[in-house]
Amino acid sequence: MDLVTPDIGLIFWTTVSFAILYFILAKFAWKPILGAVNEREKLIKDALSAAEKAKEEMVNLKADNEKILNEAKLQRESLLKEAREIKSKIIADAESEATEKANKLVEAAKTAIENEKSAAMKELQNTVVDLSFNIAEKLLSKELDNKEKQLENIQDILDKSKLN
Repeated sequence: MDLVTPDIGLIFWTTVSFAILYFILAKFAWKPILGAVNEREKLIKDALSAAEKAKEEMVNLKADNEKILNEAKLQRESLLKEAREIKSKIIADAESEATEKANKLVEAAKTAIENEKSAAMKELQNTVVDLSFNIAEKLLSKELDNKEKQLENIQDILDKSKLN
């Protein structure tokens, strides 16, 4: 059991060597080790900070992209609306112009028909007048004493003078 229970001398020399080792480590090793640990901790904090900044920048960029996309959509809608309005205006102008031309053509046709109708009526009147004069002249030149003969003459003249 001697091995399990330490002797006082062993405890003393173990304590002395531990104290010397602690003193040497405290004097020469702790500062570089703590400096390296602190430097590593600082690097980790900087990396986390940079990652947080990058994350914030990504959020800002995403928001900016959404804003630009929305503006582009609004501008596209505006351009499409303007194009539709221009198309509607062009169609309306073309329809009104076509209607106006059609009305002018109809009016010109009506005027031409009226002129032709008036000319035909005048020609018909002239023909009727000439026919009447011819009948009257032929009646007067034939015998006027017999009424039956006059009627026959009128009928004969009418048959001969039909409008050709």
